[in-house]
Amino acid sequence: MAREFSFERPDGTRCGGYLSTQRAHRSGVVVIQEWWGLNDQICGIADRLARAGYNALAPDLYQGRVTEKPDEANHLMGALDFPGATHQDIRGAVRYLKANGCSRVAVMGFCMGGALTIASAVHIPEADAGVCFYGIPPGEFADPASIRIPIQGHFANRDDWCTPAAADALEASLRAAGAVFELFRYDANHGFCNERSSLNYDVASCQLAFERLEAFLARHLGH
Repeated sequence: MAREFSFERPDGTRCGGYLSTQRAHRSGVVVIQEWWGLNDQICGIADRLARAGYNALAPDLYQGRVTEKPDEANHLMGALDFPGATHQDIRGAVRYLKANGCSRVAVMGFCMGGALTIASAVHIPEADAGVCFYGIPPGEFADPASIRIPIQGHFANRDDWCTPAAADALEASLRAAGAVFELFRYDANHGFCNERSSLNYDVASCQLAFERLEAFLARHLGH
């Protein structure tokens, strides 16, 4: 079952979102959008996770705004309150799933959502695992060395935004901190799991990434 709905944030206000459920008493996954907004592609990721056996919730960080134009997406991302999105919207989504039958909940996201996944792994104590796709936040906002939950990362070797050097630095930080992590690199472009991008979508890399994602979730969340 899938539906649009709203849930309560820690501050008592509400956030919209898209919920795709398997059935009660399953583990949960919070899916964080790319800079385009909560579009059909991200809702499709939530549906895919529901078919894999999870209750998936994608919070609407832009409050209904969606775009297909890079300049507008960049403006929306630049205007986003990242601490508020992390501590209120995403934490509220994790809490909602836990209050509604999910004993364990992971956070995952793509691009901007990947950066927010790492921020969530640092700042949201209720999160049990994180899966980051090609996004890393500024260290002053979320230091990866502070991560204490299992984390998985997927990065592209031909990425000029979340660069291979940035992925290397993330890996070094996690290793030095003794984190439980795995990090994979793909001979692909940034956004290789977005099937709407004719330039960047890479079927083989995306399929492999999702196989690794599902194995990771099964290990750390179960069903």
